[in-house]
Amino acid sequence: INLVTAGHFAPQVVWALEAAKRQSLKIPIVYNTSSYECVDTIKSLEGLVDIYLPDFKYMDAGLGARYSHAKDYSSVAKTAIAEMVRQSGPAQFEGGDMSEEDPVEAGLLMKRGTIVRHLILPGCTWDSKNVIRYLYETYGDTIYISIMNQFTPLAGLSEYPELNRKITDREYDEVVDCAISLGVECGFIQEGETAEESFIPAFDGEGV
Repeated sequence: INLVTAGHFAPQVVWALEAAKRQSLKIPIVYNTSSYECVDTIKSLEGLVDIYLPDFKYMDAGLGARYSHAKDYSSVAKTAIAEMVRQSGPAQFEGGDMSEEDPVEAGLLMKRGTIVRHLILPGCTWDSKNVIRYLYETYGDTIYISIMNQFTPLAGLSEYPELNRKITDREYDEVVDCAISLGVECGFIQEGETAEESFIPAFDGEGV
């Protein structure tokens, strides 16, 4: 069960998960978040969430302020992710764990752990490298790091002309090479054309 951006419903989520688990719900619960979360919210989920899927969007306060109106994004995200990793511990897989040669390559399903996503922004590879360096130096192979190339420019970016393009293959390779040079082994990279409008939901309220 994938709970996407559920922080504003946290009390109801806690109530629902507790009730479901009392009725023998066994499948993993995924908490999918931007990481701009109050740490007390994450603490309230202890014992209820199996897999945390947070973003780490920016290390630089200026980028957080410009693109998310959140100058404190980095500090908030660091605290929230630290609590997620404390709860989930090292990644565990169905039929194996991180001591296996490559549980992901073997197609094993994750049962518990934290996967931190980072979306590279155009012209911001320097910040992406800082994000990955922080994550790896802090958590090592305890977590998985997903390095994403799918930033998709849409209409309405006149105030942010620097974002009015996709990232280049060279930018993506530069960040991936940085991760490899740091020693990151537990990670995911993307291949092919992922920055397409067809991947973006309409957000028109249909079916709600």
